Amino acid sequence: MSAQGSQRPSQSPIAEPAWVRRLLVGLTLVFLSLVVFVPLAAVFAEAFRKGPGAWWRAISDGETLSAVRLTLFVTASAVPLNVAFGLVAAWALGKFRFRGRGLLVALVDLPLSISPVVAGLVFVLLFGARGWFGPALREHGIQVIFATPGLVIATVFVTFPYVARELISHLEEQRTDAEQAALSLGATGWTTFWRVTLPSCKWALLYGVILCNARAMGEFGAVSVVSGHVRGETNTLPLQVEILYNEYDFVAAFAAASLLALLALVTLLAKTLLEAHEARTAARGSGSSGGAGRSPTAKELR
Repeated sequence: MSAQGSQRPSQSPIAEPAWVRRLLVGLTLVFLSLVVFVPLAAVFAEAFRKGPGAWWRAISDGETLSAVRLTLFVTASAVPLNVAFGLVAAWALGKFRFRGRGLLVALVDLPLSISPVVAGLVFVLLFGARGWFGPALREHGIQVIFATPGLVIATVFVTFPYVARELISHLEEQRTDAEQAALSLGATGWTTFWRVTLPSCKWALLYGVILCNARAMGEFGAVSVVSGHVRGETNTLPLQVEILYNEYDFVAAFAAASLLALLALVTLLAKTLLEAHEARTAARGSGSSGGAGRSPTAKELR
C-alpha cells in the first residue's frame, strides 16, 4: 500500500492517448486562427494595403492624433482611480467578513455583466443637460456629458472590476501570519498595509493594472454614448475608427485600428512577461528557506 502511495504523486492526473492530445491542440489552434490570428492579420494587411506612406499619413492626421491623445489621457486618468478603488475594495472585502459583503462583491462585478451602452445611458440620465445633476452642474459651468469628464467617468465604471477582482481574490487566499506578526511587533495598520500587505500582492496589482489598461484603451460602448462624437474633441481612438469606416475611408480606419491592435499586442506581451516573472519568483521563493511567507522584522517595519 505504501509503495503505491509513493508512486501516485509522480503520475499524471490526465493520461489520454497521444492522438487525443494532438486533436485538442489542433482544434485549439484552428479556433484561435479563425477568431484571433486571421482577423489581426487582416487588420494589418488592410492598414498597409497602400503602403507604409499611406499608413503614416492616416495615423498622423490631426483628428486621429487628437483621438490618440484623448485615449491616452482617459486611460491615464481611469487606471489610477481604479487602482485606488481596487486597493480599498480588496482590503475591505478580502480581509474582513461582515453583513452585506456578498452584495458588495456582486456590485463590484456589476460592470462585467451590464452592457456598456446601458452604463453610458445611465450617466446621460445622471449628468446630462436634463439629467438629475445636469442643471446644477451647468449653473457652475461644469460639463460632464459630451466632454472629457464624461469619458473618464464612463471608462472608470466599465473597468473598475479588473483591479479590484485581482486583488480581492489574492487577499482572500493570502495567509495573515505576516500581518499578525507585524502587528505584534508594534506596527500600525497603515504601516502593515504598506510594508507587508501591498508588497505581497504586487503581482496581482500589476496584472489587474494591465487588464484595466487594455480594457480602457479599447472601450467603445459607454464612451460612444457620452462622447457626443465631437470630432477632434471627444472622439477616442475606437470612435475614430468607426467614423472613418462609416466614411468609407478604409485605409485610414484600419490604420487607426492597427494602433489599437498594436496596443493590445503590447499589453499581451506585458502580461506574458509578468506571468513568467511571477512564476520564476514563486519558484525561487518556494526553494529557499526565507520565502515570501516569512514574518517581517521590527527593523523592516520602521
